[in-house]
Amino acid sequence: MPLRLEYEKRERRLLSPLATLAAASEGRQHLEPECEVRTAFQRDRDRIIHSKSFRRLKSKTQVFIAPEGDHYRTRLTHTLEVSQISRTVARALALNEDLVEAIALGHDLGHTPFGHAGETTLQTLTGHFEHNEQSLRVVDCLEHYHPDFPGLNLTAEVRDGILCHTGPQKPRTLEGQIVRICDRIAYLNHDIDDAIRAGIITEKELPPVVVEVLGRSRSERIDTMVLDLIRCSMGKKEIGMSDEVRDATDTLRQFLFDNVYIGSAAKREEAKVDILLKMLYKYYLNNPCELTQRLALEQAPDDLQRAAVDYIAGMTDSYAINEFQKLFLPEGWSLA
Repeated sequence: MPLRLEYEKRERRLLSPLATLAAASEGRQHLEPECEVRTAFQRDRDRIIHSKSFRRLKSKTQVFIAPEGDHYRTRLTHTLEVSQISRTVARALALNEDLVEAIALGHDLGHTPFGHAGETTLQTLTGHFEHNEQSLRVVDCLEHYHPDFPGLNLTAEVRDGILCHTGPQKPRTLEGQIVRICDRIAYLNHDIDDAIRAGIITEKELPPVVVEVLGRSRSERIDTMVLDLIRCSMGKKEIGMSDEVRDATDTLRQFLFDNVYIGSAAKREEAKVDILLKMLYKYYLNNPCELTQRLALEQAPDDLQRAAVDYIAGMTDSYAINEFQKLFLPEGWSLA
């Protein structure tokens, strides 16, 4: 008997009746033989980890653009923190930890260089760009796993969790709902940590209700949020927090928007980001042959704007800066 069947049997025996079982997955867009060892969700997790888009997250901004210091979060470390917190909650609720991990690791694959500043610029250029939709596009179209079809061919449940980790639509699975909330738990707390390290805010400036309800330190706040999430969701068909903790979390989020995310020293480079990405976008539209070459295509794509957006969104911060320097700044020269 394949080891995968033993894992699936274990899920049926140990997980909550509310859990999403790998054996009951809605399946993939393209039929494939099952793995003998891994469940469908374990396989999705591995495909995401081995993708180029996942590796590039290590050099993409979380909040602080080009910070001086090794301890500021990147999009990759944020992703790992979301995965860790989400798995803790899923394990406590006896939900599918493999599904949670796959969604968490894939949720930000479509994020632009320079964080939300890059996303805002692409929204301005195209009229519509959302990083969650781009993440789904990455796993459905832009990554290449199999020679006969595009994308990573992930299961429907992982794809739904990636798409709905933010925005108006809630994930269909409880595992996806866990990632949606734990994404916020992770970024609120590590962004405070980074902002304090950068000298933008101090611990004493946090709103009193945040300290009273959630705690004084990062570990206390995360512990409060996670325990509350577990207690309020145990045996329920929806994942959520208590009113008190949710309200304090919303207050913390608004505090960060007022003091860190908008108008702070952390955002002073964003005007340069806007100029840089707009110039790259215009250059690629005016030089389709070069874009075709960069994308290793035989001919220009049918939708040049879409191809330019995909290419720019996939860049790391350093690659975008180097590309800009190469295209628009004069290089030194010397006589031979």
